[in-house]
Amino acid sequence: MKKIIALLLVLAMVLSLAACTRKEEGYLEGDLNNDGQIEMGQDGVEVEVNVSDVHMDAAEAFAAGKWEALFTPIEIEGRGIDLSDLDLTPTAEELEAMKKEPAYGQNIIYMMSDGCTSGPTVADDKGYYTEAGLTAEGVKGMSIVEAIGTGKATVAVSHIATLLVPITNGVDMTFVGGAHIGCKSLYVLADSEYKTTADLKGTNISVPNGIGNADYNITCMMLDADGINPMEDVTLMQVSSDACVAAMENGEISAALFSDSYVYAMVKEGKLRCVRSLLDTDFQDNNCCIIAMSNSWVKENPVHAKKVVQAVQKAHSFMRLNPEEATQYLLDKGWNGGDFDMNVMLNGSMQFGTTDAFTKASLEQIVNDYLRLGLIQNMDNADEIMALAWSPVLDN
Repeated sequence: MKKIIALLLVLAMVLSLAACTRKEEGYLEGDLNNDGQIEMGQDGVEVEVNVSDVHMDAAEAFAAGKWEALFTPIEIEGRGIDLSDLDLTPTAEELEAMKKEPAYGQNIIYMMSDGCTSGPTVADDKGYYTEAGLTAEGVKGMSIVEAIGTGKATVAVSHIATLLVPITNGVDMTFVGGAHIGCKSLYVLADSEYKTTADLKGTNISVPNGIGNADYNITCMMLDADGINPMEDVTLMQVSSDACVAAMENGEISAALFSDSYVYAMVKEGKLRCVRSLLDTDFQDNNCCIIAMSNSWVKENPVHAKKVVQAVQKAHSFMRLNPEEATQYLLDKGWNGGDFDMNVMLNGSMQFGTTDAFTKASLEQIVNDYLRLGLIQNMDNADEIMALAWSPVLDN
């Protein structure tokens, strides 16, 4: 019995050390996509949601006392793809072509993600890969850049801001379809002196997942859109999401980029205020997240790639066209967290499943902005970057 107790104590110490090591390596509770950000709302916190009929940008919405107006979608013709009624079953011609491709008979490996990047996971759970004549399995525990670039995964959804620069640095990855808009915003303390991005000049701003990563690139784009030089007018620094509010209260930083779902309850209780958002009018025609695959895999398996993207976009169509049903589905699966009404509103704001035309135009704008801001350094020709980064596989 003493030996058993001793072994149990040793095991407990090992597990404790492992947990500590994981946190030291940047692990965050609620970082569902392994990107250094917390994506989900907080469970057990009920909030009153006051949905607005009219869209307002972040600063305007707060000034009017109608924050939720930020999440009212702006209707843009041709933005949303609709594959909800598409029969994914391969045609005889597609099936014959698939048999000749290297991927035939192999599992499609998708990155398992939650929240706004859960399209590939939903596609499997809803049986869309099977309907498309594919077998699939999910993996997690590694970065999307590593997983896609090394062939450990076939498909994933993540931020353009995470994936575009690695493509220009030689990672074997390309974009095959649009996922959604929105989902991140710049927040300050509610009682702070900072009312607009102009007020942030000369201060420190947190980009929680680090310099050169998605939060950094998104924040640079937001500031640049307001005529603020992100390299000279402010200091961008890394403070983890769960420490940002304390850092604001201590005066170490003025603002931080957050996922809207994570801080929603803090806004409702009067702790935080939004000053800029990817849901503001001038960003409504920009994709935030995108569907990524290996460039070489797509070239070698064009029909398989088409069927994979059809399955993921059918999942996105379900998520966009059925916001209440889809939100309850995601909550039941544990892929959304927090208040139901909040998630319905936030999910509805993201316009899941953007068309190829919309996504291409969005990506072209982002590429040019990244080049101008110096976020892309290994390439300088926008057309050459687009040739690497954009590989649409659908017929529409």
